Amino acid sequence: MHEGRPSLRVEDLTFAYAGEEHVLEGENLEVEGAGLVTVLGPNGAGKTTFFKLILGLLKPLRGRVYLNGEDVTGDPARAGVHASFVPQLSAVRKDLPATGVEVVEWALRGYSGEERRRRALEILRSVGAEGFAGKRLSSMSGGQLQRVLIARALARDTPILVLDEPFSGVDPRGREELVELLSKLAESRMVLVSTHDPVLTLKRSRLVVVFNRGIRAVGTPDEVYELEMLRKAYGPGVLVIEKCLHVIG
Repeated sequence: MHEGRPSLRVEDLTFAYAGEEHVLEGENLEVEGAGLVTVLGPNGAGKTTFFKLILGLLKPLRGRVYLNGEDVTGDPARAGVHASFVPQLSAVRKDLPATGVEVVEWALRGYSGEERRRRALEILRSVGAEGFAGKRLSSMSGGQLQRVLIARALARDTPILVLDEPFSGVDPRGREELVELLSKLAESRMVLVSTHDPVLTLKRSRLVVVFNRGIRAVGTPDEVYELEMLRKAYGPGVLVIEKCLHVIG
């Protein structure tokens, strides 16, 4: 694990796809230290784009991205020193003829032979995935594949983990288990998780970023899980029913 407190800072971040309206315009955010950070917003809000900008996979029209104090704007190699990415399951090719342990081995540069296999199995064990180390990706459930992808990210040993909609395609029990796992990982890392469900990670989060084509609010779960705050992201589809907040549609 890298030394020091993990940190993320974006300044004046502005981005638009060619011929389209701005997804982000002049956004600023600063987060420091370990803990679970939920980026909360509806589908199509631009959360994936925001993460790709953080990871240097997209270059902003304007603004800068700093990970652990280093400018990584538009530079995935530099960003990859500080942060590892777990993509949405829909972006993963399950038809690849690979097993869980092989996927993790691919990320273990600097190891070879038996030591690489030993280390990969050790990491899979740490996320509760040793039982399907030899299983093909095509035969894994959503929850199993998600654990393998998290293990692959952990193999890169970065202080920041970025997970894009990790609960999509995972059954309810699997979602609860993933929340437990991410909470544990967040004890020693900064774990950024995007989700459109305002309930899943809220109680475990240190910070919540309310997002909808830009940052609408930032605060603790108690500050953010409030009617007007959530309506900044979800619009009028947030209702109070029997004193509880619900997102409709």
